[in-house]
Amino acid sequence: MKPIGLKLAPLAAGAALLGGAISAGAAPATYFGGGSGLPFSEAVQVDDMLYLSGQIGVAPGTTTLVPGGITGEARQAMDNIGAILGRRGLGFDDVVKCTVMLGNIKDWQAFNAVYTGYFKPQRMPARSAFAASGLAFGGTVEVECWAHFPARKPARR
Repeated sequence: MKPIGLKLAPLAAGAALLGGAISAGAAPATYFGGGSGLPFSEAVQVDDMLYLSGQIGVAPGTTTLVPGGITGEARQAMDNIGAILGRRGLGFDDVVKCTVMLGNIKDWQAFNAVYTGYFKPQRMPARSAFAASGLAFGGTVEVECWAHFPARKPARR
């Protein structure tokens, strides 16, 4: 059986996220906010993209879920995302993709009622949503996002 040749150059950005560039000249990743004692960075920048780690509804600086079930936790998770974006000079208008994990898919409508309040109707990011079992700290929702740095906004440290 003959080996199949693959062109890997278009995968450079993804490879940079995994710690190694495939093509010469790929920008190194910049890691932000890994000082929480948890084994991940709050965000990683590769070129003009910022990849945010999943956020749950915990009060800032703690591992304590806020009260209010799906509505309270969804609001806090989105506020946590907003704070991370703000520290990098970005906002919700810069978010291009979100992934939503719900502890119970029946919370989809309640989550959407909160989520849609963070975006302009004409600037809703691409999104995936699914049920997940066993979210961190017993949370009801986790949201991760990708944001794009417009040319006019340099990254903040």
